[in-house]
Amino acid sequence: MNICILDAETLGEDVDLSGLDQLGKVKIYPFTPKDGVIERIQGCEIVITNKVILDSSNLPYAPSVRLICVAATGTNNVDLKYARREKIMVCNVAGYSTPSVVQHTFALLFYLLEGLSYYDSYVKTGLYSKSQVFTNLQRPFWELNGKTWGIIGLGTIGKGVAKVAKAFGCKVIYYSTSGQNYNADYDKVGLSELLQQSDIISIHAPLNSQTYNLLTYDSFKLMRPNAILLNLGRGGIVNEFDLAKALDQDLIAGAALDVLDREPIEAHNPLLKIKNPDKLLITPHIAWSSKESRQRLVQEIVTNIQGYLKGSPRNQVI
Repeated sequence: MNICILDAETLGEDVDLSGLDQLGKVKIYPFTPKDGVIERIQGCEIVITNKVILDSSNLPYAPSVRLICVAATGTNNVDLKYARREKIMVCNVAGYSTPSVVQHTFALLFYLLEGLSYYDSYVKTGLYSKSQVFTNLQRPFWELNGKTWGIIGLGTIGKGVAKVAKAFGCKVIYYSTSGQNYNADYDKVGLSELLQQSDIISIHAPLNSQTYNLLTYDSFKLMRPNAILLNLGRGGIVNEFDLAKALDQDLIAGAALDVLDREPIEAHNPLLKIKNPDKLLITPHIAWSSKESRQRLVQEIVTNIQGYLKGSPRNQVI
């Protein structure tokens, strides 16, 4: 059986892929451009993709494909309607990155909240060695204890963040983007109420018609001037032009983003040109990517293929 991985570079060179060798003949491609997809999937029964698009523009030329394994939770890069019609099984992987994303959420927060970049530079540039006092209070920060943490999207990751925030002494409130989520452990509120009450707001929701452009300039006007926004959901949830404007006008204290509307970031993105760059932290979509998380991802792909061979895949989407 022929298996191909179209974008192995997104999994990292340090991840062990040898488990796939027991399942068939594996071809590994670090990256596959759009015009190279057809050639690479032809003759393969199983295709593994993270972000490479598989749809009616390429799948009809590879009738041998019977299983698509998405190396992620989201399946927006696969034409599910086409796959269903052609009886191509699609499997994803859910829950593998939760510990990693929860950890990165707090890494982003503390970097901003405690001005770590400023203080690190203060010491390493020699300014501290010239100081007459033992400390530096130029970037005051506040404690999490007693503050309100608002979560947009209280799914598996949101619940993980809520648990840690509560351990720090935060009051946790949440907004359900679907309107259907209920959790008795925390207070469910409307979006406007969450924006007005929260000192920290973290986003852990999927991107869909209900969440696209959810936070705009009017949203930022509702937030507290000391508030910090963290987006670890999807980039399109936050209007980036409006966020840049809000940061420049000091409507909020800061923002940290691990996701953007277009990835990689475009050179003309207004977030790259805000007046005070210290108010903004951007990481290149790495929250999910601890080594342990990526290895769990690969193992779940192996498990999905094993299940397919036995007729019962564990994470079948269609």
